[in-house]
Amino acid sequence: MAQVLAPHGIRGELKCRIITDFPRQRFKRGNTVLLDGATHVVQSGRIQAQIVLLRLEDITDRTTAEKFRGKDILIPVDEAVRLPIGQFYWHQVIGLEVIDLTTDASLGRVRDILETGANDVYVVKSDSGPEILIPAIRDVVKDIDPSLGRILVEPLPGMLPA
Repeated sequence: MAQVLAPHGIRGELKCRIITDFPRQRFKRGNTVLLDGATHVVQSGRIQAQIVLLRLEDITDRTTAEKFRGKDILIPVDEAVRLPIGQFYWHQVIGLEVIDLTTDASLGRVRDILETGANDVYVVKSDSGPEILIPAIRDVVKDIDPSLGRILVEPLPGMLPA
C-alpha cells in the first residue's frame, strides 16, 4: 500500500510513496499496518499528492525510522478492499503463468508489474527465454485466473521475440 522513501523530521515520521488506491481509508488513525514483518498502529497520515507522511505509534525517532527506508508497508490480506470482478491486486498477478492462446505455449511467469500511466505492463520471464512485456489491456489479456494460476493472452503482432 506504500513504500518508505525516507525518514521525515526527527520524531520518526516516514515519508512514503502511496501505492494503494484507497489512501484515505488505509492511513487513518488507529489502523494497523505491516512493516518489515511487524504490526504497527497508525498514529497519523498526512497525504500530499502521491506521498503520505506517516507516523506510527512505536516509531518515535529518526534513527528508528531510517531502518525502514525502502521497505514496503502492507496490510493483512483479510483487510484488503474487495475489488470488482475482473480486477486484481498485484500480489494476485505476480507469479502467474502466462499462456499464449494462439499456440497454447507458456511464455513464462509474471515477475513484476510496471505502471505506465495508460495501463499496467506485465513483465514476463521464463527460465530460458528473454523477458517479455505484456500490456495489461483487453486486446491482449483475455483471462486472469489466480485460482488456476494462469493468465491467457493473445499477443499482438511483433509482441513476442522471434
